Amino acid sequence: MHTPRKRFGQNFLVDDGVIHAIVNAIRPQAGETVVEIGPGLGALTRPLLEHLTHLHVVELDRDLVARLRRTWPADRMTVHEGDALKFDFASLGDGLRIVGNLPYNISTPLLFHLLTFAPHIRDMTFMLQKEVVERMVAAPSTPDYGRLSIMLQRRCHMDWLLDVPPTAFNPPPKVDSAVVRLIPKTPAEIAPLDEALFARVVAAAFAQRRKTLKNTLGTLFTPADFAALGIDPGLRAEALAIVDYEALTCRLAAQPARNG
Repeated sequence: MHTPRKRFGQNFLVDDGVIHAIVNAIRPQAGETVVEIGPGLGALTRPLLEHLTHLHVVELDRDLVARLRRTWPADRMTVHEGDALKFDFASLGDGLRIVGNLPYNISTPLLFHLLTFAPHIRDMTFMLQKEVVERMVAAPSTPDYGRLSIMLQRRCHMDWLLDVPPTAFNPPPKVDSAVVRLIPKTPAEIAPLDEALFARVVAAAFAQRRKTLKNTLGTLFTPADFAALGIDPGLRAEALAIVDYEALTCRLAAQPARNG
């Protein structure tokens, strides 16, 4: 019997109806390269392997790694022992389908880590805290819209697939969950720009949500910059669409003196 570990944010999925709804949404096919993050006790792993010839899993908990290796032979499953936040997903090739019931305590940094491997990924289907999914899919000028919404929506198409109640887990978390699918956009769908600079502009804009752009971005942009782009500096960060942040980034990149 495995005792869920708080430090790993372990809440194990136990509801068969939810498990099958997730697997049906993924629709795994034999021959695909599927990677499960945090397989835990194998609730998703078993039904995935009913459809797949082989599965890659990334697991941090040593006890669970040993259990997985005892349960499935190496020709059916490759167990990558370690932290998904540091894992090189590109090492597994291209066309990756990444799935998992993500530990809620690392979900945001893990999503940002996975974005760096977007060219290698076909799609990602994750169970996350519902509040995080609300932020991921939020539209501009709504309370949930923020840095996470912009960074993910710039790079991925997203579908909110289903809601999952706390009772589907053991132990039940204190929050509702939801399943979301992310499909990386093609290069043709993404405006080319300096990704690091874009991230910096967005982070600066949202560093103090209650303040206006004039205050949060005043060290990077002059009133003339805002005027040239048709952006009202009296607005708050959540009022701007992704294209506005892309335009700000390109303007900053064109002025090396202030891009230091």
